[in-house]
Amino acid sequence: MGQRDDGVDVVVVGAGVAGLACAADLVAGGLRVRLFEASDAVGGRMRTDRVAGFTVDRGFQVFNTSYPQVKRRLDLRALRLRPFTPGVLVHTDDGFRRFVDPTRRPREGRDLLPGRLASARDLAALGVLSARDVLAPVRYLRSRPDATTLTALADAGVSADLVETFFRPFLSGIFLEDELETSARFFHLVWRTMLRGTLCLPADGIGAVPAQLASGLPAGVPRTGEPVASLTDRGVALADGGEVAARAVVVATGQGAAARLLPGLEVPDGRVVTTLYHAAGRSPLSEPTLVVDARRRFLNTCVLTEVHRGFSPDGRALVSTSVLGDPDEKGEAAVLTALSEVYGTDARSWEPVHRVVVRDALPAMPPPLALSRTSRFAPGRYVCGDHRATGSVQGALASGARAAREVLADL
Repeated sequence: MGQRDDGVDVVVVGAGVAGLACAADLVAGGLRVRLFEASDAVGGRMRTDRVAGFTVDRGFQVFNTSYPQVKRRLDLRALRLRPFTPGVLVHTDDGFRRFVDPTRRPREGRDLLPGRLASARDLAALGVLSARDVLAPVRYLRSRPDATTLTALADAGVSADLVETFFRPFLSGIFLEDELETSARFFHLVWRTMLRGTLCLPADGIGAVPAQLASGLPAGVPRTGEPVASLTDRGVALADGGEVAARAVVVATGQGAAARLLPGLEVPDGRVVTTLYHAAGRSPLSEPTLVVDARRRFLNTCVLTEVHRGFSPDGRALVSTSVLGDPDEKGEAAVLTALSEVYGTDARSWEPVHRVVVRDALPAMPPPLALSRTSRFAPGRYVCGDHRATGSVQGALASGARAAREVLADL
């Protein structure tokens, strides 16, 4: 197409939630902005597809209503949110044990009686940990000396038995690693938001979140299907051969693409997760509850049609199961064997609907973790995303907001 000069102030590369938040704040600050997205729609890792009539997200997703950036930027009512049960089912050798927030579901807290899921000592330690995380100022949680989550749980008085029965299987699905090597600062913030908020999904899938963010941008700002090939002295070079000049460029992609566009940028390792979607003739669990496995044969599983029946086109149950890495055929067969045991049915008879491998699904977050880092990389060059903050929607949105503040200050 040759050279093209739109005469904008800022080009934002990548229309995930970090890029969308950054673009929105730059527009609000009075700058002329172009937001380029290589894919056919906004969202980045928060995308939803229709497969054989089923609504499937690109990897298992949950939406937390307690994040400050979420409350600030989104119309939650318009998302038509459908909640999960405030707790999880843990599959043990003795069957299911229910770990539930007793302040919300007091009648379902029998498994929190001493001797079932945990000892009296563990329950006391867990109560103190939870009360502190819920009630303490965020700045206190953010400023504490950092360690691994495993160390933090031990320091809080949580026994190795409860770690292995509940925390390791549950948090593996949150951190996408099973050694509990993730920063304790991040763990405490996550635990706080889970106790204070509601985990849910939009009725149209997680893609409704970035779609709503994009709908607030002026026409012509977001450009989908237009990949940026490289950064130039004048702005950015597009894959179609065009060039767009800009006073500043913000790279708001995942860490892998950011490192390619900004040579010399240090990025964390990425976690890989695979989500398997199956259709079952009958729901194997008649409640919208996340299930984890004490033997850690998978990260988590749930019946999405119990969260919202509209995710299925024909009344069949849609089951989502996530595992670490990218399993081969033998590995997937082992997952179905585990699901058969967990749900008490023959999962091998379920119809495969979809398989999604998400690379760089989350950044690795070992201690000491900087919960927010500057977006400034070089003069006129900025970078944002959850890999510059915490691996969460809150981290991505906050990083995008920080990048916009710094660009506005510099320009």
